[in-house]
Amino acid sequence: MALWLVRAGKYGEHEARFLDDKRIYLTYESLPVDLSAARTYDDIKAILQVHYPGEVPRRLGNWSGQVWAFVLAMKPGDWVVVPRKAKGTIAVGEITGGYRYDAAAKEPYRHSRDVKWLHTDVPRSAFDQDLLYSFGAIMTICEVKRNDAEKRVRAMAQTGWKAVPVTITPGAASGAVDTEAGEEGGVDLEQLARDAIARLIVQKFKGHGMARLVEAVLRAQGFTTHLSPEGPDKGIDILAAGGAFGFDRPRICVQVKSGDAPADRPEFTQLIGAMQSVQADQGLFVAWAGFKPTVLKEVPTHFFKVRLWNDNDLIEQLLANYDKLDEDIRAELPLKRIWTLATPDE
Repeated sequence: MALWLVRAGKYGEHEARFLDDKRIYLTYESLPVDLSAARTYDDIKAILQVHYPGEVPRRLGNWSGQVWAFVLAMKPGDWVVVPRKAKGTIAVGEITGGYRYDAAAKEPYRHSRDVKWLHTDVPRSAFDQDLLYSFGAIMTICEVKRNDAEKRVRAMAQTGWKAVPVTITPGAASGAVDTEAGEEGGVDLEQLARDAIARLIVQKFKGHGMARLVEAVLRAQGFTTHLSPEGPDKGIDILAAGGAFGFDRPRICVQVKSGDAPADRPEFTQLIGAMQSVQADQGLFVAWAGFKPTVLKEVPTHFFKVRLWNDNDLIEQLLANYDKLDEDIRAELPLKRIWTLATPDE
């Protein structure tokens, strides 16, 4: 069995289609041809040479390797991971069907494989750093082999998607990715940096510390705040308001959840009640592990009253306001800004 990485678009634009349809798609544009007749990598490459004339050999070889992986190398029973850009989580599924082509489907959803999703929102922080490095490969499709990755992800499924110690087989593949084309892609350095930041936050700001970090971000944004002491808080972790004394509007009631489980509707309802009890204008619900669908479907109803932050949103706000954070927070979470070359399509 193998473990595959499949991306749902550079910006996660195909994520909903992947999950709703219970399929993974080969989201290549302008490839309106059934690839079922292909039997080898060379067959795939010959087809792509016809449909992408003028492409440089290196890029064509890279694309051919990825299409070969999707059409021929993947097998039912293999597992697939799909990093979710929009939510900052990872979906894990089992491939249940062979390659299929639907000429009537809208591009880029003509090439597909059926998948049984095992978990659609595993927090990135649940995976060891070396696995996240492999998942950071910038290729759209590849097999993940580094350090017994497939064995370890399957073991995580048996323990509620928590990292487990696994003895790495001597001689296990050390490369992050591997394809028939033999061309290894780079990695998403920005995502890897965020993963490292997230891991440090989990280590240093678990429990009440997460509320302290959120309060620091709000103060950096110019709010005057009150942080509830550690212990039962009745849904009120932080109160924030404008003005030097906190008498101006908006008045915000904040609830913070640092646990590994996504927040559910009863916790959301508790925040709504807390907002009413303190006469807050708006609410902010911060849940490091994200939110269950029961919460997300409440968003339209409470759009003008409540905002939701998951781990990715909190890190985004943290980076945007880092220079204004209190010195003690910056000392606990030391970061530095670096410059790097952008890829041609960025």
